[in-house]
Amino acid sequence: MAEMTFLDLPSEIQQLIVSCVAKNSFQDLYRLRSTCKSMRALADTPDVYSSFDLYKYPWWTGLRDTLLRRCYDVGNPSTLYIKGVEYFYALQRHEEGLALMKRAADAGYERALYTYAMTRKLYWDDEEYFASFTREAVGTIGWLVRMDDAPWVPVVNEGFLTKKLMFMSTDRPLFYNCPCAPTFDFDWDLWQMELSKTEDICNRCFWIKEVGLFLQDFRCATSFPPFDSWQ
Repeated sequence: MAEMTFLDLPSEIQQLIVSCVAKNSFQDLYRLRSTCKSMRALADTPDVYSSFDLYKYPWWTGLRDTLLRRCYDVGNPSTLYIKGVEYFYALQRHEEGLALMKRAADAGYERALYTYAMTRKLYWDDEEYFASFTREAVGTIGWLVRMDDAPWVPVVNEGFLTKKLMFMSTDRPLFYNCPCAPTFDFDWDLWQMELSKTEDICNRCFWIKEVGLFLQDFRCATSFPPFDSWQ
């Protein structure tokens, strides 16, 4: 039986494999590109560019803005999310920004799903998207969104600050007054709110805590350049 090589596979299978490589590792994709012209062609398709997670891109290799634009043009979910956060939180273009985050969330991009869910809750008191998460998953994804690669200086967003003050006066007391679990300490600010009760809290208190952490740590921006600078 003759040995089958990668290039002997159906073209659809080849493209699917290369797209999976692109989604998981830029380094592996570049190694694949360097093997032959056929691999280079496979790695330079819209399917591959739509698979990238731009948060995993090694920016020291250069061509950052060019790659951002190319990925955005093919509907890459991570670029939709980056632009959506900028438009909603930095530019106050709420309708456009929310629509972009929803497109990314509906495509399964977890950062977008988390931020969209929190945004819907804060601005429209809509908790529908909370059902998309388990408690374990929201803790992991929330940490990434709030803390990973955040800009040093947060965007000054008066609307977001207003939502924080409203939360402090209405939702936070519900968290501390609920008898669902022992309270270790009453925190007058949002700091250490996640340590103020045991883990076996009710569902309402769990999501109050998560929204509080979002208000505490989210910087209303990503560390990516403004969309209009993407070439």
